[in-house]
Amino acid sequence: MTEQPAGPERGPRSLEQRLQDTRRRLDEDVDAWVASAGAEDAGPYLVPLSFHWDGAELLFATPTNSPTGRNLLASGRARVGIGPTRDVVMVDGSVRAVPAAEIAPETGDAFAGRTGFDPRRLEKSHHYFWMRPERIQAWREADEIAGRELMRDGVWLDRQAGGQE
Repeated sequence: MTEQPAGPERGPRSLEQRLQDTRRRLDEDVDAWVASAGAEDAGPYLVPLSFHWDGAELLFATPTNSPTGRNLLASGRARVGIGPTRDVVMVDGSVRAVPAAEIAPETGDAFAGRTGFDPRRLEKSHHYFWMRPERIQAWREADEIAGRELMRDGVWLDRQAGGQE
């Protein structure tokens, strides 16, 4: 990211700048924290995973029988954090699973090319998980908490929508 972080001397970024910075982070970053939860007794689970962004959805891969894989298969929901704590993008959304053996070759190739990880070549069963963002928030400092929502109900907010909660 080329822009200097906001701070008390700079003030919060505009909605337009936050949207631009967030889209850049989705396009350029590779790693995220993925939070999932399954059955009540399983509780929440947080794991770092690499991702591929196709312009509309995030794609992750993890072992089918891992806590994250089981949670995502059971709930179909995830929360993702991208970037450092002082320049974070939070994504909430629905998840659909595709067994590694069934992923389209061009999708598997794009994922492997971006992340350096190709679950199709592993013996252990993996699933790919497509996450469709429903809500995206971004903020750097406390002065950006207001207006942090950039996507609502799967629709990017524009200047007229105001980006306020």
